Amino acid sequence: MQILITLIVGGLIGWLASLVMKTNAQMGIVANILVGIVGSALGGWLFGLFGLMAYSAGGQIIVNIAGAIILIAILKALKVYR
Repeated sequence: MQILITLIVGGLIGWLASLVMKTNAQMGIVANILVGIVGSALGGWLFGLFGLMAYSAGGQIIVNIAGAIILIAILKALKVYR
């Protein structure tokens, strides 16, 4: 059950980040899920480096979306997405 929730939340986070970065037309559902999951981990790690922690659900969603946006920006810099 936890894997299903992770896939759904990862897909939503990746989709929201792709809307912000205007790469939604180029990304499919699998890419959204992968970007959402990896970006969430990246966001938690980066924010932790700066000593910032999100304790509420809203704060965690913001950190996760920010991490996914950073990941998409890195992928755009590597010319994976245009």
